[in-house]
Parts: sequence; C-alpha cells; structure tokens
Amino acid sequence: MANFFTDNEDLRWYLEEGIDWGPIVEVCEFGLQLPDGFRSVEEAREFYIDIVTMFGEFVAEEIAPHVAEIDREGVLFEDGQAEFPPRLQGIYRKMRELEVHGMCMPRELGGVNAPVLLYNVHNELLGRTEQTVMTHYSFHGGMALAMLALSIEEGTTELDGESLKISHTRFAEEIAEIASGEAWGCMDITEPDAGSDMAALRAVGEQDADGNWTLTGQKIFITSGHGKYHFVIARTEQAADPDDPFAGLRGLSMFLVKTYDDAPGGGRTWHATIDRLEEKLGHHAAVTASIHFDRTPAWLIGERGEGFKHMLTLMNGARVSVGFESIGLCEAAYRAARDYAAQRRSMGKTIDRHELIADYLDEMRTDIQGLRALAMYAAVHQELAEKGALRLRLAPPADEIERQRLERRVEAHQRRLRRTTPLLKYLAAERAVQMARLCLQIHGGNGYTTDYPAEKLVRDSLVLPIYEGTSQIQALMATRDTLNGILRNPQAFLRRRAQAQWRSVSGRDALERRVARVQGISYSAQQHLMTRLAGKKLRSLQGTPLSSRTRAFLKDWDPKRDFAHAQLHAERLTALMAEAAICRILLDQARQHPERRAVLERYLERAQPRCRFLADQIDSTGGRLLEELAEPAAAQRTAV
Repeated sequence: MANFFTDNEDLRWYLEEGIDWGPIVEVCEFGLQLPDGFRSVEEAREFYIDIVTMFGEFVAEEIAPHVAEIDREGVLFEDGQAEFPPRLQGIYRKMRELEVHGMCMPRELGGVNAPVLLYNVHNELLGRTEQTVMTHYSFHGGMALAMLALSIEEGTTELDGESLKISHTRFAEEIAEIASGEAWGCMDITEPDAGSDMAALRAVGEQDADGNWTLTGQKIFITSGHGKYHFVIARTEQAADPDDPFAGLRGLSMFLVKTYDDAPGGGRTWHATIDRLEEKLGHHAAVTASIHFDRTPAWLIGERGEGFKHMLTLMNGARVSVGFESIGLCEAAYRAARDYAAQRRSMGKTIDRHELIADYLDEMRTDIQGLRALAMYAAVHQELAEKGALRLRLAPPADEIERQRLERRVEAHQRRLRRTTPLLKYLAAERAVQMARLCLQIHGGNGYTTDYPAEKLVRDSLVLPIYEGTSQIQALMATRDTLNGILRNPQAFLRRRAQAQWRSVSGRDALERRVARVQGISYSAQQHLMTRLAGKKLRSLQGTPLSSRTRAFLKDWDPKRDFAHAQLHAERLTALMAEAAICRILLDQARQHPERRAVLERYLERAQPRCRFLADQIDSTGGRLLEELAEPAAAQRTAV
C-alpha cells in the first residue's frame, strides 16, 4: 500500500536517526516519571514512528486519490452556513476515527502526549496531498493546544504534584470537543482595513457592569472560519492620544468566542454571522470566511492589553507549521515533475536525461532536504522551549540549581526558535512557489491543463508567502532582530565574524571551510548594512551636544526611521541568513552522521553562488531608490 512517510527516505531518516529523542521525551514525559507514560526513550520513539507511519498510509490511500475531486467541489455555502461536500466530510470523519486531532494533548485530557513535532510532520504529509485538508487539520489539535497553553500562561491550569497530571484547566470542555474532532477552532485577526498593521484593528471588546465581555466588529480571511471556537483580537482600550500607553498594539486584548451552540433537538443557535466565503485562486476546499460579531459573548484571555503578546504565541507556532506545509508542497512538486520527466520522451530520450531538466530536478531535491533540515531544527527547539517553559510554570524542579539550569536551557531554545522561525517561514514559502512554477514548466503545455497536478500546485502555493505573516513581514522581523542584536553586542558579532573567517581557512574539513565561507558572506552583508546605517545615524546627530551624542548613537535607534537601507534589503538578507543556517545545520548532521555529508555537499554547491549573488545585491544596490524615496519626504517636511 502507498505510504507518504515510508516512501520518503529523507523524512524517515529524521524520525529513525536524525532527531535526538532523549531531550524531547524527557521534557514531554517529565523525565519518564508519568505513571501512564513511557518507560524508555526507545519505547517512545517506536510509538512516534508508528503514529507517523499510520498517518502516512492514511494520507496516501484516503486523500491523495481524491485531490482533483476535492479541489473541483470546493465547499458549500447556503443560508449563512458553510459545509464540506460528502468526500471531505468522509475524510474528516476518518480522521476523527484515527483520533489524531488530540494526539499531542496530555493523556488526562484524552490525548497520547505526543510531541508537537509529530503534528508538524503530519502537516508535511498533508501538504504533499491536499493543502486545504492540511489547513483544516491544523485548526483542530492546534487550537486545542493553544487553549491549554494560554490557560497555563494565565494561571488557570493546575497540576497535581503527586501524579504530575493536570487536575484542572479552564477550557477542559472545549479542548475535549476539539480534540475529539467534533468541533474546531480558528484565529481571527485580519479586518477590512487592517492586515499586517494590527495597530489599526477596530473590532471592539466591551465589558458590562457585571464583568461580562461582548465583541463587536468584522473579521475577514478567516481560515476554517465556520468553526465553533474563535480566538479573536479586539480593541479594549481607547487611547486618548498617540502617546497613551494603550495606543496601538497595547490596546488590544484576546478573546475566545463561541460562535454557535448546538440545539438538543438539532440545528444551531448562532452568535456570529458568516457574511460570505471568499472565492479564491487556490485552496478551493478551504472555508475562508468573513465574519461579523454583534455584541457576541466572549471570554477574555489573560489580562487586558495582552492581545498582541498572545497573538504572537499562536502565530509563531503557526509559522513553523506553514514551513512544514510548504515543504510538503515542494515534495509534491518535485515528485510530480520527476515522474513526468521520467516518462516524457523528447529527442530520443526521456527529458529527465536532458541536462537542463536534470539540473532542475537535482536542485529541487537538494533544496527540499535543506528546508527540511531547517524545519526539523525549528521544531525540535520549539518542542524543548515550549514544553520546558510549561514545566517551569506547572512543576518546576524542587532543586534550585536544577531549576536555574532548566531556565537557561529554555531561554537558549527560545532564542534559537525566535531566530529560526522567520527564516523557515520565509524560505520554505518562497521555495514552494518556485518549485510549483518549475514543476509546471517541466510539464510544458500539459502542466497548464487540469489533467495534471502542476497547475493546482501553482495555485495553492501562492498563498503560502501570504498567510500567517507575509514573506515581507518575516524578512523585516528577521532583519530587525539581527541588527538590533548587533547593536546590543557589537563585540560578540565581530567575534563571530572573525571566527567564521578563521574557520574558512583553517578548518580541517573541506566542507567545514565551505560552510564557514557561507557564514562569512552572511556576516559581511550584515556588517555592510550596519556600516551604512551607522553612517546615516551619525550624520543625523550633527548638532547634537557631544555629551549626549554617544547615548543617542548606541541606544536611541528607531527601526522605522533608522533602518531604511536594511529594510530595503530585508528579503535578501533573510534569504542569505536562511542559507547560512541550513548549511550550519547540515554540517552538524554530517559530523554525527557521515552519510549526510553528500547532502551537505550538494546543498553547498547550490547555496554558495546564491549567497554571493545576494551579498552583491545588498552591497551594490538600493542607494538610488532610497534617494528618490527621501526627496518627497523632505519636500513634505519643508512644506509643513
């Protein structure tokens, strides 16, 4: 029988050999202390592989054969209610029977306490088949986990100290309903006039004299928006002026909203209105809804003004998931192109034997392996960071030294996850579009027809650089974090760059020297941008008293005002940093597993020229455009 896990040698390598399961099992199973948990790391690893193997077969046998039908039928919308056609309903019913929605939940809440990393592997497997099934699947277990995590963060979850089991959590009933597959949740952020600019959100949360909250406003582009439970960001604080502490993002709060209740005799009572479903280029079988709330009852999550913080908690996890989803689409594009090229003859041979097409296919295969390395690295640190933080909140080690040691480990994992997440989301989404486009090109005229999967892959890929934070948002986040890090500790940055230069000439391993050269290119680009920004900053401080000039230069940086040149090159720098990160991760793999040296060597062959090109663009372009942009701004200031 077909199986999308067992037929993927690279993916299988991670679960069987590449991932160090020891720390993950330790943090998930509270050091193997749970009474109904695993007794060894090997026992847990075998169970995890069994889960993914089972799901890989389900995806290949129950979803893949019906992709064209699912895309063609889309979703149904009548009398303000959205429904799935029979084929999709059958698929989701079988998912409920497999009990995969709650697999990452604690056992006492009906799950099997599997790592979230497995959930992301499932997302890749689904991304290789039907993207809309993947997105809907992610709004089951993902939202149940979010409910638990947010309850723990606000202090409304309690752990029994002896059994190490959760004895109480705020949203236990809702979690059980979602984990069983009977309901699902979604995340409502975007509004008609507020996409990436969350400070412009206008939906309002209001509290009555009895302390009850209601929500009023419209949200759009809500994936799986016909779900029962919605995490909604709304404004609760009205700022008196722009300098008010509650102006902009500080005035936002997060709510959990139940949009309907099921009546005992059948039917539903709706507390919100689905205005319409979007007609989309791709993702036809996904409900993308516009929703209107009119004094809809809501539950406040955490404290007032914490909405943006909680939103980041949800979005960061979702961005890692989109990285895996994107890799799944890349895998589908590569396999479709490879299989077509292997049987399409031209000029006396199959086209996969033509040098140019062979080069395309080799690059696709190599880039997928690089992206998967980055995704697995992010997923491991996500697991260790989030589960470690939960342990510190619920059951911190009694020994003070051990507690401090755990705190340091969690902080280190959080730093690595923060650096990696935007790189993964950016590069995986962008490469998915490129590979889908290349797949269509390899198919030629056939690829432009609906008889082959290539055109659907192109349509479905185009949203990946948009949702859960656009590629441009990811690039700006990564760039600002990187440059602010250099400003905080320039000596550490210069030390890292010097070490990379030394390794590039002194490393005993040729591959280590090549990886160091890629890192050196990335550091040089960062230093070039900082030099440009510093020069501009110094010029802006002319006339500032000398006594305060040093502080103004070292401390008073405004990314919106002072980072213009870096923001122009943000995507190039992000791609460059992602390439360097992949090379470093693959080098670490090659040191422990000699069979991975071939993967690193192939990736370096692709990455080194790409990095040199990106660095050259950063070094030699942008000045003219920035001057043109500055002229109208200067004229406007003069007029005022």
